Amino acid sequence: MNDVNHYLQLAEKKMNEAADYLEDALAHIRAGKANVKILDGIRVDAYGSKMPLNNVANVACPDARTIAITPWDKSMIKVIEKAIIDSNVGIMPENNGEMIRLNIPPLTEERRKQLVKDSKAEAEKAKVSVRNGRREAIEGLKKAVKEGMPEDVEKDGEDKVQKLHDKYLKKIDEIFAAKEKEILTV
Repeated sequence: MNDVNHYLQLAEKKMNEAADYLEDALAHIRAGKANVKILDGIRVDAYGSKMPLNNVANVACPDARTIAITPWDKSMIKVIEKAIIDSNVGIMPENNGEMIRLNIPPLTEERRKQLVKDSKAEAEKAKVSVRNGRREAIEGLKKAVKEGMPEDVEKDGEDKVQKLHDKYLKKIDEIFAAKEKEILTV
């Protein structure tokens, strides 16, 4: 028979993973400011295999509206440029023979609203994961009652799981609110 702490730890682990996933997913959503994370999914054909962009070039943000990509091997410029064009980043690279620049255009009002909607969808996915963690913990506690756990211990465990649930939903709302503010700031 597992004790209450076992179920609480499992629930908290799942809820924390949901919050971490949300932070990572929202970091990949472009909000009008230069952010190197928008290039994380790009793979470049280099030396016979597909490699992440940051393995073949230095990627940096010299200012709030520009991403600079400096390949370590100058012969890779065309390959990197093609990988960026083929990706879903939606920004045309500028190549000067030494480095590639991505100028981040300001977002239109319509695009901002769409990005907020996308962010909200990601936040909802994270909330569903938190709720699933709560449900699984409560089901485990109910099963433990059948195996001999006292009912009052189970009820206390359910209260603790609910507090964890509320804490993580609040954290997800805060993460989403921060991203929404970032997107809507002109």
